[in-house]
Amino acid sequence: MSSLERKLEKLNLLIERLRNEASAGALLIVEGEKDVESLKAIGVENNNIIAFKSLRKNFYDLVDEISSANREVILLVDFDRRGRELMERLAKILEEIGVKVNAFFWKNFHDLLNADVKDIEGLVTYLENLRRKVEKQFSYSICKISD
Repeated sequence: MSSLERKLEKLNLLIERLRNEASAGALLIVEGEKDVESLKAIGVENNNIIAFKSLRKNFYDLVDEISSANREVILLVDFDRRGRELMERLAKILEEIGVKVNAFFWKNFHDLLNADVKDIEGLVTYLENLRRKVEKQFSYSICKISD
């Protein structure tokens, strides 16, 4: 199995796990509507997703809304410096008020995507390109074997 195939397999497993968490009632926090659309495109339920920049609420109103939901929160903000700072700030505040914060998915997407993708919005395109590369690699292997 090639490194591209392994990466694709790990991403698919991570996405499947994210779908399961969302289906089980976890609340996903993303930055914008395009992030919501990206998650929807990979099969994550969008009734469990809050795009906080689209809410037109201040930071503390968002925290109040999240804390009243009384369920696990998965943070999926951008992977850049600003996103990391936002994630740390949100996680700290939410944990202080007793909300269970899950940063597992952010960390794993960040590690797997190696700065190739800077946000959740870019995930779908990245996956499509990775699948094409794996298929092309597979086709090339088949051609070499049959030569």
